[in-house]
Amino acid sequence: PRRGAVSSVLNLSRSRRILALALPIMAAMASQSLMNLVDAAMVGSLGGEALAGVGLGGYASFIAISMVIGLGAGVQAMVARRKGERDRANYAVPLNAGLVLGLAFAIPISVIFALASAPMMAFLAPTAGVAEVGSDYFDMRLLSVWAVAMNFSYRGYWNGINRSGVYMRTLVITHVANVIFSYGLIFGAWGLPALGGAGAGLGTSLALYLGSALYLLQTWRAAREHGFLRARPSRATLRNILRISLPNGVQQFFFATGLTVLFWIIGRVGADEVAVAHILITLILFLILPAIGLGLSAASLVGQALGRRDADDAYRWGWDVTRLAVSLLFVLALPMWLVPDLILGLFLKQPALVELGRAPLMITGLAICLDGVAIIFTQALLGAGAARSVMVVTLAVQWFFFLPLAYIIGPVLGYGLLGIWLAQAFQRLITSLLLSGLWIKRGWAHIEL
Repeated sequence: PRRGAVSSVLNLSRSRRILALALPIMAAMASQSLMNLVDAAMVGSLGGEALAGVGLGGYASFIAISMVIGLGAGVQAMVARRKGERDRANYAVPLNAGLVLGLAFAIPISVIFALASAPMMAFLAPTAGVAEVGSDYFDMRLLSVWAVAMNFSYRGYWNGINRSGVYMRTLVITHVANVIFSYGLIFGAWGLPALGGAGAGLGTSLALYLGSALYLLQTWRAAREHGFLRARPSRATLRNILRISLPNGVQQFFFATGLTVLFWIIGRVGADEVAVAHILITLILFLILPAIGLGLSAASLVGQALGRRDADDAYRWGWDVTRLAVSLLFVLALPMWLVPDLILGLFLKQPALVELGRAPLMITGLAICLDGVAIIFTQALLGAGAARSVMVVTLAVQWFFFLPLAYIIGPVLGYGLLGIWLAQAFQRLITSLLLSGLWIKRGWAHIEL
């Protein structure tokens, strides 16, 4: 009994440590989802064409910035490792490297996508009007690729040293500014030009650069002693960040592209199926935010444990965070099983669409728990530096298993949206099992950063 009591205290202590890191991240991500809804409401007042164009431009923006998002994982893994080693003078050296690499990536990415913007939108958009709005919005968002690279690098630093509250505070301010800037530039308020959909893109870009400036100010004050903008990153530091960032960036790019392909496949089934799938995907992306927050905390805790040369503790953190995430997602998923019609009725007003989405939503409730396992082990493995293994598993399952199977089951065999959603749940099961297997094998414990 005494050992059990001690174990319970230790588990409670570890859960508190996980939540102390994860809750600010989860709050920040919730604010991001809320602001995205506000943006959609503002643009929606301009008409369906404007809303469709901005939505399409938003998907294209995600594809463009996906290659720099990976910098956050690389910086966080190395900062956490330095913290575990108690190398205070060099905590911020990986951040310096991330900022340099961010600029190096942002310039060619911005130029390439700017040249491809108009033909890309013309190919994807259903009408010329939607294509024009989408291209204008996309062009404005491309101005912020460097800001996104900087912000993810800063996020990696602050999360890596267990100060995720800085990330939460900065992101909330950034999104409030986004609403103000976008409102003024969409409608021409306060003497600003009325740019419509393009104004939403410009407002977002300006807000992201404001976020970069806030990060710079906070980091300058607190992290100079950690080498911020003082210590030059070595070639080894740059190489190690690229070892994590490039595979993670490729993974993000193909995830975004795969999501677009999935909607194309569902479009071959029918327009009603696309509408329902859009709601289901939106719900999934919202409900996995707690798992992402917990996953980022796992990345820091694993990296710090490895910095202390305690691979056993790192291994425990992966499972501790996974158990917490699955428990939380199970509670969040309960309404999908118990009252699916009520949830769908909030978004879909036609009974036929609710009927179409009922079974897929209930499947989503199960799959969201599997997603939690995959997300936690993805981030834990990234924290250990095993980005290439994560990339191989996720891309192989998505592109060589799920997407071909979805096309065969849906449009070819005629099993529709329900068949596609069953295949997607199976995809998540396989991904979770493979990533869990990587964690159990512990090959990641020998990676030096």
